[in-house]
Amino acid sequence: MTLRYRFATPADAAVVAAMNSALIRDEGHRNPMSVTELTERMAGWLKADYLCVLIEVSEAPIGYVLYRLDPEFVYLRQLYVLPDRRRSGVGRQTLAWLRSTVWPEGLRARIEVLIDNAVARAFWRSVGFEDYCVTMEASSTRPYRELG
Repeated sequence: MTLRYRFATPADAAVVAAMNSALIRDEGHRNPMSVTELTERMAGWLKADYLCVLIEVSEAPIGYVLYRLDPEFVYLRQLYVLPDRRRSGVGRQTLAWLRSTVWPEGLRARIEVLIDNAVARAFWRSVGFEDYCVTMEASSTRPYRELG
């Protein structure tokens, strides 16, 4: 399988948003946005700070990577590969291509992974990512416990 990479434009926002919707479901994220809303958000991101690389086989998209170059690191916001293409090296090969071809040499990459998404955490560790911090939150519907 030969992978082809191309940078997405705002015209690709609907294609990426459909995959983003599947990613949201797959990872168990609480994001309630519709595909239409995700398309609008993606188009805005692509017009602003984010870059998106479509991963294609025979000109058909099989995944994407969405990232932003910050001064101190690459913020890799999303990586998605179609379920029937997973566990075949697509993600690993795509990250290697980004590191060797696109991203500035020596710049750290940073990601966020939902704590309950064990499959994603295992993948990211397998390609060299390490735990750095944990973001914690409290629901507004549950009272804070008093110290005692």
